[in-house]
Amino acid sequence: MENFRSIHNCSSIGRENDAVVADMDGTLLIGRSSFPYFALVAFEIGGVLRLLLLLLLAPIAGILYYFISESAGIRVLIFATFAGVRVSEIESVARAVLPKFYSADLHPETWSVFTACGKRCVLTANPRIMVEAFLKEFLGADLVLGTEVSTYGGRATGFVKGPGVLVGKNKANALKAAFGEQAPEIGLGDRHTDFPFMALCKEAYFVPPKPGVKPVAIDKLPKPIIFHDGRLVQKLTPFLALLTVLWIPVGFLLACLRIAAGALLPMPLVYYAFWALGVRVTVKGTPPPPVTKSPGKSGVLFICSHRTLLDPIFLSTALGRPIPAVTYSVSRLSEIISPIKTVPLSRDRATDAAMIKKLLQEGDLAICPEGTTCREPFLLRFSSLFAELTDELVPVAMVNRMNMFHGTTARGWKGMDPFYFFMNPSPAYEVTFLNKLPRELTCGAGNSSHEVANYIQRVIAATLSYECTTFTRKDKYLALAGNDGTVPVKLQFKPKLVMGS
Repeated sequence: MENFRSIHNCSSIGRENDAVVADMDGTLLIGRSSFPYFALVAFEIGGVLRLLLLLLLAPIAGILYYFISESAGIRVLIFATFAGVRVSEIESVARAVLPKFYSADLHPETWSVFTACGKRCVLTANPRIMVEAFLKEFLGADLVLGTEVSTYGGRATGFVKGPGVLVGKNKANALKAAFGEQAPEIGLGDRHTDFPFMALCKEAYFVPPKPGVKPVAIDKLPKPIIFHDGRLVQKLTPFLALLTVLWIPVGFLLACLRIAAGALLPMPLVYYAFWALGVRVTVKGTPPPPVTKSPGKSGVLFICSHRTLLDPIFLSTALGRPIPAVTYSVSRLSEIISPIKTVPLSRDRATDAAMIKKLLQEGDLAICPEGTTCREPFLLRFSSLFAELTDELVPVAMVNRMNMFHGTTARGWKGMDPFYFFMNPSPAYEVTFLNKLPRELTCGAGNSSHEVANYIQRVIAATLSYECTTFTRKDKYLALAGNDGTVPVKLQFKPKLVMGS
């Protein structure tokens, strides 16, 4: 470790005017291996076959890394992950998927120094295209110097541009080119290939491996990660990657069996079928009895928090009877396999209001007023339309658990959402029925629809210990895709956490 001192000796006080240059894996992040992040990218852009290719080439990369050079090993990982992939797909995964996993692995001591400095630079062997979005948007990095991946015709070739992988002297040369004769005040690294650039800094500190170190708490980041995408729940180590590859064929067959049970069996039996097939459904609270149909009698409108498109199905499972649901968008495949009636909304307020009123005259109905799903412990803004249509409102707090795959997507084919949810070894849903909204809190008692919607949002949030936000479907797709389908403007993602909408 030459003459470099430990990161423990680096003060983070009075560093507002200093520049810091930090390595990424093992320094800014606790984990020293970049394989898990290459595996995430491989799966998200190429599915199980691309992940399998990466897994098969990983031992070769490891041999080259330890016996030839770090550069050679990283070149193999880059080729296996990126060869032939559209640059836009890599950028999409880097923006929408990786930040969630990177943010859960921040080294506390490095982060303390990094965030205290006025100018922040990250110098990494990782491909810049893979890490830049996270480092700049979530950690406030001013400059990211990483390995440049060669492209042709909008696709990555899998090869590396000159001067090659940023390790050793290449890192030192990149630092000189960026800073010139003005040496940065602090250099942070964790391995011998970082020493050349660290020696160019006025102060240099080594980040030693420290088993059991806890990452920085998510709520300590400059801004929370409310929206993220991707199918995988966990970061993939080589063992978990192998387990995922082996499980997918088995999981898909199991998902088909679970979906068939939900679609073909009478609803009173679905609850027990799910339990027999490893799907756990927990019901809390007292569900309201079915409404007796009569002229002028409105059915109950169940107001659900939105976790996946399966929310109304598990609501029906908990009630033991099918409850129709209105939804903004659902794939044709999901409509076909759904055991309940799904009615699409047109996004025209008058048309949707008339249609919902008609459905309520026929019986009970379910709606998710957030308009889109959110994976994190937040509730998006509730559309207030539902409150104008009936006073028979029952809030329902929905929460689920997935241990391998997410059952939602913003970037992929939504028709696979139910399959991915049911491909989890032991997926679970918890359905909590809250008290029916008292008449004095409804629009019928003179309250505005926005007041009613905000109140129900707060009640559900309090039940789940979630935060209320003012974010909408448009904000979600801006954050994950960079546009809302009509206006190509990148979201300036500044969280607005409020109680109510």
